Amino acid sequence: MTPNAHEGLLFGIYPGSVAGDDSGGLAAGPPDDPARVSHALDLLQGRAGRPFLVRAYTGFGDDTRLGGPHPTGTPAAAERYAGRGRRLDLVAQYRSAAADIDGYCAFLRELVEQYGASTGTLQVAEEPNVASNSVLDGYYPGVSEAIVRGVSAAKARARELGHTHLRVGFNTTPLFGPAASFVTGLTALGGDGFVAELDYVGLDFFPDVFRPVPAAELAPSVEGLLRHHRHTVLEPAGLGHLPLHITEHGWPTGPDRSPRRQAEVVETVVRVIAAHARELRLSGYTHFALRDADSANPDLFHRFGLTADDYTPKPAFEAMRALIERFGV
Repeated sequence: MTPNAHEGLLFGIYPGSVAGDDSGGLAAGPPDDPARVSHALDLLQGRAGRPFLVRAYTGFGDDTRLGGPHPTGTPAAAERYAGRGRRLDLVAQYRSAAADIDGYCAFLRELVEQYGASTGTLQVAEEPNVASNSVLDGYYPGVSEAIVRGVSAAKARARELGHTHLRVGFNTTPLFGPAASFVTGLTALGGDGFVAELDYVGLDFFPDVFRPVPAAELAPSVEGLLRHHRHTVLEPAGLGHLPLHITEHGWPTGPDRSPRRQAEVVETVVRVIAAHARELRLSGYTHFALRDADSANPDLFHRFGLTADDYTPKPAFEAMRALIERFGV
């Protein structure tokens, strides 16, 4: 489900613990506790039946064996968290050094067969505009063609199986200057057929994490970024009509990053999104992440959670729960 803005925001969260870092590695710690994950999801979602997304990641590489099944990489066995109104927000990463686009399209079709009934949104590739980090899909050759062909392959298989609820899209990080041409390049490559198959566009953004933003400037900075993405990136590419879903946003705690400030940032960002949802066609918000990868590690990539790694809530957990109740569908 990708609702219209007037229906409220479709919220979600990544409930795993593993996170990619900026050097091509992974931040990890204690294993996930499925029972505690489910309990935390229930608390955030609130009433049973409220539409809610559970973000999960899987990927295709040159060692992927087609024919399935294809387990989610993180969180493991993510389908266990679907139900009670929750559906998966499944990210299908493209990591083929051999540019095996035919294989990736077959992989996507198999994902639809395996997870289609429990998936609300299928994201084709992850941050494909980022070419400097091997954890992200822009590092791999042929990523633009993989998105264009992959979206069509996934939508076609969903239609064949009657999964009319399944929405298919792609995402990027914020794009400025010449980098904005990434999206226009996609639509130029795919043409009207690609545009017609898209159900939404995603945006990963992390204001005040990698580049400090004064507290008084955070709200106008977030609004300005969202306006820029809608009017300067999506509209010139012919995608101005599509819902924009915030597919990743978070703010880590740690040295010089207080849990109280995390709650303030979450509150500020979500309220800006909600205030401009109708005007900017902002359909939803997915938080990254439920829990820290490793609360003992001071590195910021280990501390994005709304809870500590033992699922002890930080103030931002209650802030998020209240925001979902106030602004959710």
